[in-house]
Amino acid sequence: MLNLDKFRSLFTPLPGNHYLQVSTCRDEITEVLEELMDKVDGELNLVLYNDENLKFNQPFRAVPRDHDNVILKDVFAKHENQEMLIKLSYLTLANTANIIIIEKKGLLNIEELKIKLELAEFRSANEIEMIDGYDLVIAKKMHMWGAGL
Repeated sequence: MLNLDKFRSLFTPLPGNHYLQVSTCRDEITEVLEELMDKVDGELNLVLYNDENLKFNQPFRAVPRDHDNVILKDVFAKHENQEMLIKLSYLTLANTANIIIIEKKGLLNIEELKIKLELAEFRSANEIEMIDGYDLVIAKKMHMWGAGL
């Protein structure tokens, strides 16, 4: 069982917020996000990838500018088109919203990921030690920067 108290502290959900988790399965992170959204009448959208039906090269679908946080867990390192995942995340995020990428320790090249996020117009990419056994990188979509709204 993971200690997710620090992870929970990343979020300050507001009434009506929408979060998107893209993952390989429902897990403890999903439960934390559902709990946060339930408290504010928000919505957690969940996209599940698996080797059989998506083979980690397909895009996920999401409404443009509809989400206040996108959490990619255990899919980024395996996905054949990482730039597409970043671009789709950017498009579905509202302004000043966050992308959070979580992978088991050692699967991500953190510096390369920060460069990819910067090239996709995300700002302030940081690695944060929050979940034992996992790397977590967070970056922000900024209003009126780069690719715009």
